[in-house]
Amino acid sequence: MRNSLLKRRARKLFLGCLAPFVILASWEYLGRRGIINLSILPRPSVIMDCLAEMIANGQLKKHLLVSAFRVVKGFLIGGGVGLVLGVLCGLSNTWNDVLSSLIGILRPIPMIAWIPILILLLGIDEGSKIALIAIGTFWPVLLNTSRGIRNTDKKLLEVGIILEKSRSQMLTKVILPAAFPFIFTGIRLGVSSAWSCVVTAEVIAAAVGIGYVIMYARELLQPDVLLIGVLTIGVVGLLLDVVLLQIEKRALRWNEADER
Repeated sequence: MRNSLLKRRARKLFLGCLAPFVILASWEYLGRRGIINLSILPRPSVIMDCLAEMIANGQLKKHLLVSAFRVVKGFLIGGGVGLVLGVLCGLSNTWNDVLSSLIGILRPIPMIAWIPILILLLGIDEGSKIALIAIGTFWPVLLNTSRGIRNTDKKLLEVGIILEKSRSQMLTKVILPAAFPFIFTGIRLGVSSAWSCVVTAEVIAAAVGIGYVIMYARELLQPDVLLIGVLTIGVVGLLLDVVLLQIEKRALRWNEADER
């Protein structure tokens, strides 16, 4: 059983690494043959040398930590507000009706369109960057929380009423556990959105951060540094999603055990 599990995991890892390996190998080969313009798209080996240098001198770590700090702050603010309003909209038709038109108007606005508004309101300091990340986090948490609560099985609610549970007990013992998969999906999407929004946020007069690295490298025509910034965002996003998936699986097991 254990050997079979290890084989499945090894096969999954192999297949997951296959496509990136083929792309990188082909890219390196075409670069060495002069088919690719190296001033625009450097070879992977050159990019790796640049990456090693940025790691050695601490530049990548510095920018990554600043971006991560902004993401955490923005996520906590946007996710917290989204969770509270999501619960209110899910529990109350009045709240849902009051906010539905506002949500319908604001949600389609792209993140880039918020930049001039936030600069006018908050200036070009950290506040505008955090606010932009919070906005990106807010929507998936709000919508998934509200949808999860509204999709609570009616039979569970009827059982709670028969057992004469109080409103607080209904919320904490019945509704929220039933909505937990939706809520956690919203959190995962919120984290992913927060991390992707950090590049847009750091366009706002930033002097440090992964988004700043990308924009500054573009201005200096440093495609290797630019690609390192882009790939760093992708790799960190992948790692975050993998970690959150594992946390979700464990949390769902605990939730199911509690319900039993």
